[in-house]
Amino acid sequence: MEATKIEGSTMEKQAELARLIERFSNQDGVLATAIPSLHFVRSSNTTVPIHQVHEPALCIVAQGRKVVMLAEESYHYGTSDYLVVSVDLPISGQVIQASAEAPYLCLRLNFDPHQVLDLIKESAFPTSPMPDSRRGLYVSQTNSLLLDAVVRLVHLLENPQDVPVLAPLVIREILYRILQGNQGESLKQLVMTGSHSNRIAEVIKRIKQNYDKPLRIEELSKLANMSPSSLHRHFKEVTAMSPMQYQKQLRLQESRRLLLSKSADAADVGFQVGYESPSQFSREYARLFGLPPISDIKRLRMDQITRPFEPVVR
Repeated sequence: MEATKIEGSTMEKQAELARLIERFSNQDGVLATAIPSLHFVRSSNTTVPIHQVHEPALCIVAQGRKVVMLAEESYHYGTSDYLVVSVDLPISGQVIQASAEAPYLCLRLNFDPHQVLDLIKESAFPTSPMPDSRRGLYVSQTNSLLLDAVVRLVHLLENPQDVPVLAPLVIREILYRILQGNQGESLKQLVMTGSHSNRIAEVIKRIKQNYDKPLRIEELSKLANMSPSSLHRHFKEVTAMSPMQYQKQLRLQESRRLLLSKSADAADVGFQVGYESPSQFSREYARLFGLPPISDIKRLRMDQITRPFEPVVR
């Protein structure tokens, strides 16, 4: 009886969240709100895979379904799940359930890992580093406590004067609920100083800052205080790819952004992002995006006219 009551409460909160997002989302796309870290995503159609570098965030689908690809791994989530990205990751996301009558509705709350670390320090959460690294992306099941906090955060948009004072408090509660979740340990490990996951997060930051420069494993190993073999192993556990593959994803996604944002020669853009060979750039670009640079950009511009959607997160 109690379990049925809890399940009913969760479904009610999910329905309320969907109504609120629909209310504040008057068009398809990624929509900013009066709370700087909070965005709504709406789509009246299913989409092609959208490539982006996803920053740390909580994503909750209030209506519809989505699949996210990280390297060769796929993560499906819908109204009973939430997705956490705890470190910058190159992914592709595709809305697989949406219609004009029942659009895809999603809430995205960006967060800074330092917010999580401060919360751990002030709480009774265990802080001993685990021996193995954890994946920087996971899907977990929503519950009524998390949804209740999320709904209260969205309700603050009805009274903008309350946002500066109350939004930070509710966001802390949301992060606290994530840490309490059955995969909260993955998030803890990525922010705890000295853990393998946290050291890999520092390596990711360095690669992202210097994505157009040659990758020097020796320097990255020194930064992480790991041997090259250990660095490769832990890096792949966090990102599902090697450091070289990660850098390649960053380069190709940035090249696509540059080609979309201005009229530029594909070879010149390839050089800007770190490629020395135009043919290698074109070949690897086509392998990731399905078409060579010029053909892909023509297709994307047509897609933007017919159904604009999520931009690259930088």
